[in-house]
Amino acid sequence: MVTTSSTSILTRLFRKLTGKRDPNDRLRDADYFKSRQQKEGAFDTKDRGVQTVNVAQITGSVGRYQDFDDQFRFRGNKTSERFTSVLEAMRTGKVLPPIKLYQIKDEYYVMDGNHRVAAAKQLQHDEILATILEFIPSIETLDNLLYKEMVLFCEETGLPRVIKLTEPGKYLQLLGQIQQHHQYLQGGKGDVSFFKAARDWYKTIYTPFCAIIKRGGLLERFPNRTLADLYSYISSGYWEKKKNVSYGIGLARVIPNNMEDFRSKMSKLKELEYPEMKQGITAFVLMNVKGKQENRIMEHLYKLDEVVEVHAVHGDVDLLVKIVLTRDLLSSDAEIISNFVHDKVRQFNGVISTKTLIPGVSKIKPQEIMLY
Repeated sequence: MVTTSSTSILTRLFRKLTGKRDPNDRLRDADYFKSRQQKEGAFDTKDRGVQTVNVAQITGSVGRYQDFDDQFRFRGNKTSERFTSVLEAMRTGKVLPPIKLYQIKDEYYVMDGNHRVAAAKQLQHDEILATILEFIPSIETLDNLLYKEMVLFCEETGLPRVIKLTEPGKYLQLLGQIQQHHQYLQGGKGDVSFFKAARDWYKTIYTPFCAIIKRGGLLERFPNRTLADLYSYISSGYWEKKKNVSYGIGLARVIPNNMEDFRSKMSKLKELEYPEMKQGITAFVLMNVKGKQENRIMEHLYKLDEVVEVHAVHGDVDLLVKIVLTRDLLSSDAEIISNFVHDKVRQFNGVISTKTLIPGVSKIKPQEIMLY
């Protein structure tokens, strides 16, 4: 007797050998354009002309989705003389005409040029030249709203679609910065096109600012946000709303409080010299512990990277601990110190109480003077 499971396996094997398509296999094939078009309500079109496209973003075929799998390999390992000749031509560097692609958001579907795409993927090419017809989504979702805002922003500025925001309305804020920068450049250099000003803003303001954010490790604290989100949030608050205090007192040392001053400062630095959005915090923790527990707790504390000194002392407290922490400029000293003391110091058995002191003004003698 053949079980249902065995029947299913035999059926799939038969279809594979005969080349017949199981309707349920669609998701395992090269993405089907019409299903995506229906899902997004993408029927209005816009001609995007000839562009260079990332091969990895070409996910499917308009008319030949049954012939390819999701890696754009021929189903059933069937190839043709046409594919072989295209593969050889691309391998030897022969220039081929642009392929034709349909675009829905960040994905592309082949209208003409399936063999060239299959060859490009097999040869692990990064990019391919294509003429693009974009289908604009009309279904009202947050994702589609953000996409439309990004498209309009890029059309207005001529910038590539690399700035990804997760909140509506933020592209308008960035456009305002570019308009301000455009006025600044026109005041100093005469007639400057808006597109040129946008490219200069992206190169001399947006990119260095984002590099500082990345060096400061801020993205780790905001896992659901993008680099562009943090740029928008910090630059808007500091340059437009002037909310200096909310970012901590150290931000002014890293970023001037004027966008053009920041541009001027960054132009004098190499990327390796960019400052970090981090600063050190020194604090002293006074600890009372249970009798005969000092040595054990001292050993545990000494193993912590943030602890630089531990002293057993006589008087009202039992242990004096010096700690040096690092914080980004969006956090407060009190927040970082409180978290460390609660999570790392007070966890040891035998700790009765702690008191934290944060230096206001410090004077430290050079080490060589202290040691002689």
